[in-house]
Order: sequence, then C-alpha cells, then structure tokens
Amino acid sequence: MKKPLIGTLAALALAGGTALAGAAPAHADPVDAVSFAGTVALSNCSGSVVRMPNSAPTDPALVLSNGHCLESGMPGPGQVVTNQPSSRTFTLLNPDGSDLATLTATQVVYSAMTDTDVTIYQLDTDYATIQAQYGIAPLTVADTHPAQGADIRVVSGYWKKIYSCSVDGFAYQLNEADWTFKDSVRYTSGCNVIGGTSGSPVVDASTGLLVAVNNTINESGESCTLNNPCEVDRSGNVTVHPGIGYAQETYLIPACFGPGNQLDLTLPNCALPRP
Repeated sequence: MKKPLIGTLAALALAGGTALAGAAPAHADPVDAVSFAGTVALSNCSGSVVRMPNSAPTDPALVLSNGHCLESGMPGPGQVVTNQPSSRTFTLLNPDGSDLATLTATQVVYSAMTDTDVTIYQLDTDYATIQAQYGIAPLTVADTHPAQGADIRVVSGYWKKIYSCSVDGFAYQLNEADWTFKDSVRYTSGCNVIGGTSGSPVVDASTGLLVAVNNTINESGESCTLNNPCEVDRSGNVTVHPGIGYAQETYLIPACFGPGNQLDLTLPNCALPRP
C-alpha cells in the first residue's frame, strides 16, 4: 500500500519516489462526467463523503478512506478498530477540485487492514446540512460486486487528480508485507496511482457509484513486500504484476450499517472482520 504522506521529503520517499513527481495537481479531463464532488483530502491520504444505499439525509455523514491512513497508525493483521474518538479534519472539494470547506470527525467508526483496507469516520454533521451549506452530495456505496471490464475512475482529493482505467480482474488474495487482502480489484495500466492517492474512491463511470477504495500498487516488481503486493490464487500460486495498482471492494460495507448509519457487525449479512 502507499504509505501515508506526512508532509516531509523523507515520508514522500517512503511513500514511493513517484509521489514527489506527482506534486503538481492535475484535474479531470473535461470529457469525463466523474468529478471531485463528494471527495475529500486528508492530511496524508484521499477519501470521500459516502452514504449507504439506505442512508437518510438526516443521518450523520460518513467519510471513507484506507485503514492504513488511520491517524493512530496502521492496524496490524487481525486488528479491528471500532468506535474510536477522533477529531480529524477533512478538506471537502468542489467539483473542479478546489477547496470548499472543512469537515470534522467525531469518531472512527471502523478501521481494519485484514481482508480489506478501510477506515470509516463519522462526522459532526449530516448529509442534508452538507448539501444545504455546500451543495455537495455524498457518493453512494454500491452493494453489489464490481464488474470485470467496468470503466472506472480513481479520484484523489489529496492530489486533485483523476485516474482513468478499467477493472482488469480480481485477485483472490493480495499479500503485502504482513497484510492480506481478499478479492481485490486489479486495475488496468491507466491507474498508475502514487503516494497520497490512498483512500481515493473508485467510481464506476457508468453508474457514478463507489465500488472500491484505492489502496496499493506494485512499485518495483518485488514480490509480497511493502509497496509491492503479490497475488496468490486458490492453489497458492504467486503472481506479480509490476506497475499495476489495486483497490479494495466496498460492496460488503452497506450490510454492516443499520438505521441511522449505525455500524452493527452482528447484522446477518455483515461479513466485515470483527474485533
């Protein structure tokens, strides 16, 4: 995964040498309907304001990013963080990528790097208030598995850059250093993500729905090391795709949220890892 940026040259080097080269923000192609609306910039990563398919306008708003972007440190294998107080701030973006407002969290609702790589924050405001004050609607998390071949956009609020590619396929198991992710989205070569893009929403360009969260890329062709994930199939065979990025599917998340956007890992169809 792309190690979180912390604002120093040393950290940028750890996050990957290409991170520094990507410092000049770039905006979406004008022909593309996907914009920065709904996205946020974190201090070291990217993210988005999200709703579940059944979320109500008056529900507390949620922000989705990566588990390895958690401000208290990356969760270890098997570790699941829930209901942790947080006052983290997020820069909400206009559709053109310019800064619009600052949003503030009240808690980390869920964070894990086991099977997936997600952090979900609860904000101190609701969707209706964000819409009324800033004219920004949340991205909706799809509750169905992403499709192979789908036209996708990886929208980085940190770099204000949109990557365009397709879903090349799915990795049965993705190993990176000590962490294991399951059923990961593999990009085609167009999404050559860099440090700071971690946590970016992966949007299906045909539906506008959020189908995954960007989290890693094989930087130098190494196998199963930090910043060099490898794929492991059902038979244990290992494959390395140098220069190819990955995202973690998010379709399992809605089944773990009940009325009022309340996390409930005991719901019958909830398959997220538990503490």
